[in-house]
Amino acid sequence: MADMTVDTAVTARRHQTSRASKFKSQIALQSMILPGLLVFLVFEYGPMFGLQIAFRDYTLVSGFFDAPWVGFRHFQRLLVDPNLWTIVRNTLGINVLGLILGFPAPLLFALFLTELRNQKFKKFTQTVSYLPHFVSWVVFGGLVINLLSPSTGAINRVLMNLGLIDDAIFFMGRPDYFWFIAVLSGILKGFGWGAILYLAAMAGVDPQLYEAAIVDGAGRFKRMWHITLPCIMGTTVILLIFAISGMLSNGFEQIWVLQNSLNVSRSEVIDTYVYKVGLQQMRFSFATAVGFLRSILAVMLVVGANTLSTRITEKGLF
Repeated sequence: MADMTVDTAVTARRHQTSRASKFKSQIALQSMILPGLLVFLVFEYGPMFGLQIAFRDYTLVSGFFDAPWVGFRHFQRLLVDPNLWTIVRNTLGINVLGLILGFPAPLLFALFLTELRNQKFKKFTQTVSYLPHFVSWVVFGGLVINLLSPSTGAINRVLMNLGLIDDAIFFMGRPDYFWFIAVLSGILKGFGWGAILYLAAMAGVDPQLYEAAIVDGAGRFKRMWHITLPCIMGTTVILLIFAISGMLSNGFEQIWVLQNSLNVSRSEVIDTYVYKVGLQQMRFSFATAVGFLRSILAVMLVVGANTLSTRITEKGLF
């Protein structure tokens, strides 16, 4: 037993020595990680210290450290808040609709691009599809509002010229239309940029698989279905897990720009609600409690989606 203990200690010491020597030999490469790691610690983990505000009765007068502890009082207030069902319904409704319509859009676009043979047209299409991603939601949302305007909007003019409607529709003033407007505008803005990851994954597919399929007489759609999609399944699953984990977050900028007093019944989501409660009403502790609870549920969604994906496809994040 003593000899085994000594051997184990010697082996562990050798591993530590080899790791230390490897780190010293790669010190130049390791140091390149430090700035990013420092930024991550300061801006991601550092603010987590402020989560205790959710358990305090914090005000600007009392200060951070002098604010009294109140336990789960703010969480209890959230559960009985009459606006809770509305914001949860709108948040989940927009995200579920976006998952159904928006998640396949970048994948289909990437498949379309890979089948283009004209390289100039392919590059032009990629460039045009990427541009909306670099435009802020303030500008892009303004364009959407102008396009849907009942007086000067191009959408109403086209529909009236085609005889589909007799009178102009005030799309932004109709709550029932807001979910589709938010989802479709989000797809239009981000599908080109979202296709980059799929294109990178498709670039790693072995060309010999396509050549063998062509020899066997497989057409384009069969090659997509039996070669491309299975080969990029790992990337697709990971992006799907990320999409599911973001089911409780809509993106504040988009909703805030498109929201108005007429469609607020369908446009009030968790992000805008936290902003209004936390900054406009200065209920900092309550807003922190809402954000903290949403983060916990997001982690549960990630773990659940990853577990389900691992069991079904044997692929996942961890």
